[in-house]
Amino acid sequence: MNAAVMRKVAISLIAHPNELDRKRIERALSSRKRYRYVSPNVRPVRNGYLIESPCCSGNIDKDGGLIDVALIHHDAVSATWRLFHKDHALGLWEFHSIHNRLIAAIDELNTDAERVFWQ
Repeated sequence: MNAAVMRKVAISLIAHPNELDRKRIERALSSRKRYRYVSPNVRPVRNGYLIESPCCSGNIDKDGGLIDVALIHHDAVSATWRLFHKDHALGLWEFHSIHNRLIAAIDELNTDAERVFWQ
């Protein structure tokens, strides 16, 4: 097996969610650009992680309740990470982007240039 194939096999053997990556996401969120004064939660979900945060803008929940910010899903077959944002009006997750590395997905979430995550 060549190195690229061996890497994909090794990555796919790591189960998601796991506590190590959950903590990595949690720590990385401290460098986000928007709503830095709230403390988001990172919860394990099947094959990934759900990021929730108190709604401080009042745009989604006027009472400031916990809202869905992002869903990070690991695809073991392709060894990629898929990032989703929530369409709160419809209550549905929408695909945003795909990444080869978890840190790239987190960077996209932290930057949020289109303001689709931290509303």
